[in-house]
Amino acid sequence: MKPSVRTARRVSAFEMALALGGLLLMLLAVQNAGAAIAALRGDGIPGTFTARRLDCIQHPGHEQCSWTGTFRSRDGRDVRQDIGFYGSERGTFTAGATSPAFDTGRRGHVYGPGGSNEWVVVAALLLAGLGLVARPLLWLVARLRRPRRAAPVPVGHDDRP
Repeated sequence: MKPSVRTARRVSAFEMALALGGLLLMLLAVQNAGAAIAALRGDGIPGTFTARRLDCIQHPGHEQCSWTGTFRSRDGRDVRQDIGFYGSERGTFTAGATSPAFDTGRRGHVYGPGGSNEWVVVAALLLAGLGLVARPLLWLVARLRRPRRAAPVPVGHDDRP
């Protein structure tokens, strides 16, 4: 009967690709974390959003709409044209309607007084990225902590001279 010998396993190219994907997810999450947290807290430049145009996209069995318009800060210094109102739908506004809003500096949209829950997606991306990066690292740490086994001595072998 042959003694069982554990073979050393290396981190595979697939696991390294997953870790790289995890790093990219973490980078994406970190880039959006500031604006998502500001939207959660309602931090930003206060002002008014005026709805101008409804933009809709048709999907099979579903329609996704959002309102685009103008944001004007309360003090009148900042005016952003063609800006989206985050979370708006077909029935949210009519053309010319206004709403309190705040601008976090996000490129594509401003937020209503209720803020947003974008932080949930950002946190999920960060956790997924951490998990993908941690997988090969945890394996490596476990491998380094595992005691090394002595090589098996073949049966009938004698080391004496």
